[in-house]
Amino acid sequence: MTLNVLHMIDSFEQGGTERLAIQLVRQLHEGGVCRVRLACLQNKGSLRADAETIGLGDIPEYALTSFYDLNYVKQVLRLVRFLRDNKIDVIHTHDFYTNIFGMTASFLAGVKARVTYKGETDGFRTAMQKRIERVAFRLSHRVVANSEAVRSQLIREGMAERKIVRHYNGLDLKRVQVQSAVPRDDLLSMLGLPREPRRRFVTIVANLRHAVKDHPTFLRAAARVRSRIPDAAFIIAGEGELMLQLRALTAELSLDNDVFFIGRCQNIAELLSISDVCALSSTAEGFSNSILEYMAAARPVVVTDVGGAREAVIEGETGYIVPAGDFESMAARMIDLLSDDRRAHTMGARGRAIVEEKFSCQRHLANTLDLYSELLGRSGVETSEERATAFRVPTSVGHSCQYRER
Repeated sequence: MTLNVLHMIDSFEQGGTERLAIQLVRQLHEGGVCRVRLACLQNKGSLRADAETIGLGDIPEYALTSFYDLNYVKQVLRLVRFLRDNKIDVIHTHDFYTNIFGMTASFLAGVKARVTYKGETDGFRTAMQKRIERVAFRLSHRVVANSEAVRSQLIREGMAERKIVRHYNGLDLKRVQVQSAVPRDDLLSMLGLPREPRRRFVTIVANLRHAVKDHPTFLRAAARVRSRIPDAAFIIAGEGELMLQLRALTAELSLDNDVFFIGRCQNIAELLSISDVCALSSTAEGFSNSILEYMAAARPVVVTDVGGAREAVIEGETGYIVPAGDFESMAARMIDLLSDDRRAHTMGARGRAIVEEKFSCQRHLANTLDLYSELLGRSGVETSEERATAFRVPTSVGHSCQYRER
């Protein structure tokens, strides 16, 4: 009997979670092991084109305005009908909003296997949002944590250990491989970077929407590095509403000629190929996809000690881990790598080998299929407490969990 699976994402905006979900959907579809569908809450974003190339047919949108109005009930009932009409056996949600929405509807529809996802530690959600997400987790059969750091936090917050599985994110190595030999100067032009004089680039790939990415620490480290290494330059790849204040800080640090804001980067392989060192300055993470991309591109890394960083980076072997907010330590490690090309190359090569071994998309697919098989072998009988919880979700969310502006 063919297995029917529905994956749900918030939108098609560029982001690690969205890319990972679409990658997994593509693997499931192309592998022919199940009949897979994809749904979203916001039908917008540049990744929509990638999703359409999979050939899944219609991608339904369930547009929410909040979790406490009549529209929420209407959309839940729409999804319930979809789940029943398409005989969905497994629903797999991928973020805070789809966890809540998808678990409510799939519980009411009696879906046999319900899987949620958690890829964040502290710093992203309010206390109210965490409480509401725990309701969704109670309605799910398993919560996929993308790192041991996330798994441990969920346990500390009171979730039953048996309900959590740790699945590391999987990376398609082709994403960070330049497909043909291109002269460096041409790559620089493609990325809008100066061709002369020759610069050595330290790169950070992180959105400019969330303060937890802590770009100010990266910029302060850059100022320290620039004072020691005259040909150093710094690339910030990402977009968001924090751009203006980061540009102002760049000017304040006298880095206008040394920091390049390139916005959303569609050419990640080319960007990493011209980078000498890659960094992440976050004060909170789950398990950073950027770190995996850096390592897969054979680049040495300097990252902050948050989330699952230590589960990917081997200190002193594939890069360096520094305390969050410590721009002096970050700068010192960047200087070390820029001053020793041989060490940097060795660290980068070791990092790529680790990604191939532990964090491939094939491993992630296998883990996912094993989870589906395990869940479909269970009885699926819910407790009376779980059933009562499902019917309380629409009215218990409260005004502080209004769906974000669309």
